[in-house]
Amino acid sequence: MNDRQLETVKQVGEFLAGTEIVELSIESTEGRYAFIHATLRKFRYGQLGKAEKGLIGHYLRKMTGYSRQQLTRLIGDYRKTQGLGRRRLPRSRFPRRYTEADLRLLAHTDEVHGTLSGPTTKKILEREAEVYGHANYARLAGISIAHLYNLRKAVGYTQRRRHWSKTRPTHVAIGERRKPTPEGQPGYLRIDSVHQGDLDGHKGVYHINAIDAITQFEIVASVERISEAFLLPSLELVLKVFPFVIRGFHSDNGSEAVKKLFAGDRQLIMNMRSWHHE
Repeated sequence: MNDRQLETVKQVGEFLAGTEIVELSIESTEGRYAFIHATLRKFRYGQLGKAEKGLIGHYLRKMTGYSRQQLTRLIGDYRKTQGLGRRRLPRSRFPRRYTEADLRLLAHTDEVHGTLSGPTTKKILEREAEVYGHANYARLAGISIAHLYNLRKAVGYTQRRRHWSKTRPTHVAIGERRKPTPEGQPGYLRIDSVHQGDLDGHKGVYHINAIDAITQFEIVASVERISEAFLLPSLELVLKVFPFVIRGFHSDNGSEAVKKLFAGDRQLIMNMRSWHHE
């Protein structure tokens, strides 16, 4: 924009009156700053009266699109320094104690020793410097355990060493068959089925052996076949004979029919839990 014809504050007021409905704005931030600086210097802003300053402020807001608060701050900066520019505040940075060489050394140490825990690694660093006299470990020897873990996350460390660990399986005891733990109480039975053997082509009987894990109280019943029709009456009779409450049972690998019977017959389980003896 060429505003050389605006030589006085009065002309600026006339310009604003004629462009009241027109929206004007300078696009770049550098251009706005340069325009504000040139305008304030041109009209000698510090020597103007209050009404004239207000008119110049209105003119600058229209041309730059800045708010009243922004322009007040920028004009204040101009009056202090006779210049205008973006504020560049100094960034606060802590001095860096551990160098890239220290990160490489730590990565090498972890690679050799298998990335041990922080306290163990710190002891290794101290021994390297104090016992073995390796000067390159001098700074790392004084590192805190917490900051050691921070260095392991640093870019300089991860670029040289990445530690991968396999997913550890979690053992969940679901559907696992195991012998009961009676903890000194009677009522936990071991049940086993034994086939007597065949004779002259005829099937022999099956013996159902039930023995208490604590008292060793034992009852043996014999059935003609391993099936529900023969096992149910025999097992029910065997369990009733025991002189204490039946709390659980365990069958060996060969007693598949007995296991399936107990697993499928809920009524037998309910009866077993309700039998009490004096």
